Amino acid sequence: MASHRKSRPAGTRVAGIRTPALATAALTSVALLSQTANASPSTDDKPSLEEVEKKVDDLYRQAESATEKYNAAKEKTAKQRKRVDTLLDDVAQRTQKLNDAREELGRNAAAQYRTGASAPDTATFLLADTPQDYFDQTQLMDRMTGRQKESVDDYFTQQSATMKKRQEAAQSLETLTESQNDLRTAKSTVQQKLADARELLSKLTAEEKARLAAIEKRKEEEAARKAAELARQQEAAEQRRQEAAQQQESNDSSSDTSDTSDSSSSDSSASDSSYATKAEKALAFARSQVGKPYVWGATGPDSYDCSGLTQAAWKAAGVDIPRVTYDQVNAGTTVSVSSAQPGDLVFFYDDITHVGLYIGNGMMIHAPKPGTYVREESIFYDGESSIHSVVRPA
Repeated sequence: MASHRKSRPAGTRVAGIRTPALATAALTSVALLSQTANASPSTDDKPSLEEVEKKVDDLYRQAESATEKYNAAKEKTAKQRKRVDTLLDDVAQRTQKLNDAREELGRNAAAQYRTGASAPDTATFLLADTPQDYFDQTQLMDRMTGRQKESVDDYFTQQSATMKKRQEAAQSLETLTESQNDLRTAKSTVQQKLADARELLSKLTAEEKARLAAIEKRKEEEAARKAAELARQQEAAEQRRQEAAQQQESNDSSSDTSDTSDSSSSDSSASDSSYATKAEKALAFARSQVGKPYVWGATGPDSYDCSGLTQAAWKAAGVDIPRVTYDQVNAGTTVSVSSAQPGDLVFFYDDITHVGLYIGNGMMIHAPKPGTYVREESIFYDGESSIHSVVRPA
């Protein structure tokens, strides 16, 4: 008798569920593709050249930020060390005065012993742990001569002053230790950031390095274009200023009520002339340093970091400005980029970690970063948005 059961469709059963042959084939394909992906990972994980460039630039910026912290810690350490040395010298001098006062007391005690006057009381005083408590007793104070009383007062004065100075010296030594720790931390950070940047660059192939150089070249061309544009704007503004001055002079010549205006104009011209003279000296110094290597923490004469160069340049002009960018940015009058004059300081980035010396026409002299040399470059070398401010220091 023929069976009435339907034949089971071809396929497999997975976990009690019927799986059609087509679904099985699809699952098999997915599994194979997954295995293939695991066996040969994609090269998409490798950073692009642009990402490498950004990472290297970020590392150099972080290194420069750490350099400025290192410079600040180094300057603080030097000042603190000088203070500690001064305090220790003072403590030594006061200790000597204390010893002299103690010897004077000893001589008084010996004199009393020889004459037999109040020998027991004097000996008790010299052996006491707290002489002041003993001298508070009225009977002993009554026996003391004026000279003895003066010696005792001098002893306690010197003792109190010496203890105070010793405490100050101890606190200064503690602060010095903290500054030295900050110095070591900043130095370590700089070295690590530079090592990371060098490692990234060392992994680039010759072709990638060539492409990276091409990217840098395009950035330089754009920066030069922006500098030329600023130069044209400044030239046009100067021309308008001269025309306005000539017009003012013409109007003044036909008026008898221009004494105040003449005086104000004269003062302004004298101030501008004085600044230009100093700026010219600063720029002459900076130009003579072109070609010298950037070295973090360096202040010359053979190498510089960015703020070391600007400080040395203005010092050559007879103007002292602070050591680090964070302080240099407050060492003058802030002006707009369009109003920048030769000699002005141009600061970069929100954290004010780089500075250059403006030379005019949108250009500056600066010590860019490790591995480079002091050079002339557009102030737009890292884009217009990187410019923080412009400061006139004198």
